[in-house]
Amino acid sequence: MTFCGRFECAMALTKQKRLAQARRLRRAQTPAEARLWPGLRDRRLQNHKFARQYSIGPFTVDFLCREANLVVEVDGATHSTDSEIAYDERRTAYLKSRGFRVVRVLNDDIYRHFDDVMDMILLALEGKVPEVQ
Repeated sequence: MTFCGRFECAMALTKQKRLAQARRLRRAQTPAEARLWPGLRDRRLQNHKFARQYSIGPFTVDFLCREANLVVEVDGATHSTDSEIAYDERRTAYLKSRGFRVVRVLNDDIYRHFDDVMDMILLALEGKVPEVQ
């Protein structure tokens, strides 16, 4: 039997919960995320590797390119109320404090302007797109 102190056990449990949540989110991705993922997976965007539904601290981001420290968040109608906007701002501040750059794309843009969204993400990877403030 393996012994762990309270802190180590709590951290292991938290990590397991975050991993389980990320797995649930990958299985239940939104239609916009499902549309974007084939363009990002398997290094299809200029050989940049992306992960989806990746846990960073207390948050799970939609897409992450670790080598570029770039987070891509897909925003739909659930990001429009004052409380949702405030939550997104706290989340972005946390991610930025950890050295990540954050770009947001709208569901509608993914459906209507997919190639433009992919170009914008590529420009963000190259540091040519301003990040979310």
